[in-house]
Amino acid sequence: RVLVLSITISCGAAALNLFTETLRHELVPWGVKVSTILPSSYKTAPSSNNAYWEQQHQQLLQSLPPALMEEYGEDYIAETKDLFQSFAQHANPDLSPVVDAIVHALLSPQPQARYFAGRGLGLMYFLYDYCPISVRNRFLQKRFLKKTLMPRALRAQDGPAGGTGPQQQR
Repeated sequence: RVLVLSITISCGAAALNLFTETLRHELVPWGVKVSTILPSSYKTAPSSNNAYWEQQHQQLLQSLPPALMEEYGEDYIAETKDLFQSFAQHANPDLSPVVDAIVHALLSPQPQARYFAGRGLGLMYFLYDYCPISVRNRFLQKRFLKKTLMPRALRAQDGPAGGTGPQQQR
């Protein structure tokens, strides 16, 4: 259910979300209330630091096995870094929606099960939960998945002219 660019972040966030959902149901008999705070994208010190992104990029290039580098291509990896940097530049620097959600969850006699801390996040989850997959995919492609390159190995399968443009994504 988590909708972010990185599969690693998505898996971790989905696991935490499911964990809190399970806690919420299992702790009801003891009167324990569990809330999940789902933040949108916020600026942090590392995410706003271009030197950090460049360091991460260089570290990845140096540690990536040659076979994987051949499969993905350095241009694909560079585009991914650029997308993360772009998302970081547009992230919200004001953490008050997250802080407000935490305060409400802790102090309210009837805290919400979920808090959507950030602009547009409730809409994104609504689309994900209630819209057909085709609508959901179109929204995600336009909003988040702005890749123009495919991994090098997939470009080779599409022939010499294929492999660029979002329509080529599979």
